Amino acid sequence: MKQRINLLIAFSVIALIILSAVQCYLVKTTYDYKVAQFHTEIKNEIAQISNNYSDIDAVIVSKKEALYKQLTESYVQGKKSKAAIQNDIVDNEFRDALTLKIQRKFEREIPNLRIDFAIVLNKFLLYQNNKKADTIFSQKPLIQNKLYGNLTSLNHAFLVRNYVGTTNGTFENQEYKLLTEDSMYISVIDWKLIILRRMAVVLTLSLLSVFTLIMLFIIAIKALIKQKKVSDVKTDFINNITHELKTPLATLGISTKILEQKNIRDNDENFHAIVNTISRQNNRLQSLIDQVLANSLAENEIELQKEKINTETFLLSIVEDFKIGYPKITIETDFQTQKTVLILDKFHLTTALLNVLENAVKYGSSNISVKTRKHQDEFAISIEDDGIGISKNKQALLFEKFYRVEQGNVHNAKGLGLGLYYVDQIIKAHQGSIAVMSDLGKGAVFTIMFKV
Repeated sequence: MKQRINLLIAFSVIALIILSAVQCYLVKTTYDYKVAQFHTEIKNEIAQISNNYSDIDAVIVSKKEALYKQLTESYVQGKKSKAAIQNDIVDNEFRDALTLKIQRKFEREIPNLRIDFAIVLNKFLLYQNNKKADTIFSQKPLIQNKLYGNLTSLNHAFLVRNYVGTTNGTFENQEYKLLTEDSMYISVIDWKLIILRRMAVVLTLSLLSVFTLIMLFIIAIKALIKQKKVSDVKTDFINNITHELKTPLATLGISTKILEQKNIRDNDENFHAIVNTISRQNNRLQSLIDQVLANSLAENEIELQKEKINTETFLLSIVEDFKIGYPKITIETDFQTQKTVLILDKFHLTTALLNVLENAVKYGSSNISVKTRKHQDEFAISIEDDGIGISKNKQALLFEKFYRVEQGNVHNAKGLGLGLYYVDQIIKAHQGSIAVMSDLGKGAVFTIMFKV
């Protein structure tokens, strides 16, 4: 059963991981689509406002073309190298002024987005008299080749447009053609946040669905574990109810054998004591099923049949009955009180106290002491044993339903795990309290307190 549950949990975890992975993939796909859609929107808007540079500043553009012409003629005359021309183009005098004008245009035309940009030079090709092109400059887009703009890196920028320009001219009766290519790169500040806002509904539904799956998984596993625990308890009950019935049956059997002795029958006092023991054990046996049912009730749901009893006499009768059932166990009494009258339920309290005594025997005790004392307005019953004891970290669990101490060589001790839970419920139903003091290997002391 446990192996099957572990396999079911393992398969459920794998299924949950697969579903979560599929959900993450769908979210990632949606994210990529939104990013591409956003880039397309930006490209279209940028293309509309930067179709060419002449509408930004025609004078600066014309000066740029004049610069290109001047540098070309210097190259043809052999006055400048290719590297020098590249530096002169990149470090042009119009750089800052044109950057500012383009930035202001973006702010005016697209006020809802904060944009950084860069226009980088890609090619600077010279054609002379139909000769093969002279490549003065040709590189992949690099931020070092920035003509204008305020971007410091192209890592998170995306390409918006390429601009190809041609210039025709004549120098020393030689015709030439100049071809230039530059690219505009854009980076929208906080663009990821913009995408996430657009995906808010998708992300919310995805997170909600994954959270719901996880919660349903947890609830299902908890229900399965609880069901297994209930099943185990039922199995334990079937296996151990016979053991729980043995105490009164054993006492009845021993009492019956004692009655067969002629000297007991001839002694009226002993005869009546044995008959009374048989009567009490018979009543207890008949009510044992009611006790098992009562274990499922809280203390405020238990119906008590209270009556006035002499507590010391009541405790002595329980001790005597216990001695008959466990003749090899030494049990002593030390009553520091006399003729204390309390209003209690004899049956339930008898069962509760016997549970404590039998529990002591079950966990290795051979000597038990039952004591009474008064402390202010409370009557205390202490049951001390010399058993294996209880570790500190397990004492808080003793009175929980179905809990059984498992340690040492007594981990297979029979029982339903209901005994001390029942004791706790009965004591609470009498508005009393029960506490335990113990150290591992040094026995235990159970103290029950009742209001006088």
